[in-house]
Amino acid sequence: MGITNDKFELRAYSKKELAEKYQVSVKTFDKWLKPFSEKIGEKRGRFYTVNQVKTMLEVLGVPGTVN
Repeated sequence: MGITNDKFELRAYSKKELAEKYQVSVKTFDKWLKPFSEKIGEKRGRFYTVNQVKTMLEVLGVPGTVN
């Protein structure tokens, strides 16, 4: 994953949008989220809520940065 200077906008995202931000397939993104599914919770309709996205950033890190 390359390092970019883009800022991550905190808002509701679909799973596809988040997978694109992390530059992985939706299938890979699902595997990454599985261990944290209880902490993140289920999507509300088509999108993850802002709080769910915040939790993902905590556990996976911000896309495009090196932890």
